Amino acid sequence: MSISTPTNPVLITGATGLVGSHIARQYLGAGWAVNVLHRPQNGYGLLTDLADRITWHEGDIMDIPSLEMAVRVGQQGGLLDVIHAAAVVSFSPGESDRMHRVNVEGTANVVNVCLSAGVRKLGYVSSVAALGRPAAKSGVKSGQPIVIGEGQKWEESPYNSAYAKSKYQAELEVWRGLAEGLDAVMVCPSLVFGVGDWSRSSLQLVKYVQDERPFYPAGTANYVDVLDVAESLYWLMKQDTREWTASARRYVLNAGTIPYRDLLTKIATALGKRPPGLRMAPGLTRFLWPLESVRAWLMGKTPLITRETARSASSYYQYDGRKIEQVAGFQYRPLIRTLTRIAGAVNGQSGNSNF
Repeated sequence: MSISTPTNPVLITGATGLVGSHIARQYLGAGWAVNVLHRPQNGYGLLTDLADRITWHEGDIMDIPSLEMAVRVGQQGGLLDVIHAAAVVSFSPGESDRMHRVNVEGTANVVNVCLSAGVRKLGYVSSVAALGRPAAKSGVKSGQPIVIGEGQKWEESPYNSAYAKSKYQAELEVWRGLAEGLDAVMVCPSLVFGVGDWSRSSLQLVKYVQDERPFYPAGTANYVDVLDVAESLYWLMKQDTREWTASARRYVLNAGTIPYRDLLTKIATALGKRPPGLRMAPGLTRFLWPLESVRAWLMGKTPLITRETARSASSYYQYDGRKIEQVAGFQYRPLIRTLTRIAGAVNGQSGNSNF
């Protein structure tokens, strides 16, 4: 079996979101025939400007017949690669069951269809959350980060969110697929920044700074440019990985680690806004999240602060993303370059949430 060429097709799930849309753009730019499985009620999302260059398949990863049909049609163009980027990202307790269904059962569906259809390769967009967050180890000073890499084994701890557990269990489905003969690779990005919808996912931090909110969390943030995520996964998908060992199939994607105060200040500088100046102590955060839960319940909205986000924002973890640099000769984009690009999109499209 030969390595797929830019004339071959790819099917992408979750392509209308931040990461998936940039993966789709990466493949389109290289001349691939891009197929996207999407729910029509979601529209074209961040791919609206390229909608006529994509073959759209109505369906859902929870609807196996529609998934099978999309794969079958995609295979008519040649050996098919599948990129699975669809996921529910939420730290709201009320979303836990749906998140498990979509992230775990949905991934199992994708793996099973790929196995039965005989696709060339599966690329799975996981998360550093799937590595797990162990409780502080003895010998680690308070305020010093715990370093986590691809070799980290999952540990049950209070620092693992429901989202983290769902992504870990989803990865187990991909490992099962590998054991059953599926060729697959996985990437585990940290906090992803790029041009997208600032009302969703990590880009809510940009909106937070744009609104000149006063507080910053006490912990550290790990970050990566969405363009680096798309390029890394594309590179991995192009390689002949059939004989690769298990340790070579999973990559942490993290460009750096930075205190939240410094991150929010850099975002503010790029946007020309006043940076947050009040430290949100862990005790204050623990006091605020129950009040926010009540407010959100009364207003029928998703809470801005939850127990899980409060705990996460106050923690000190550092993810080691050097392996992809060593294997692919790859270099991450500097944070300032990413933020400058985002600021340009924000200032150039004021009032448009899909920047």
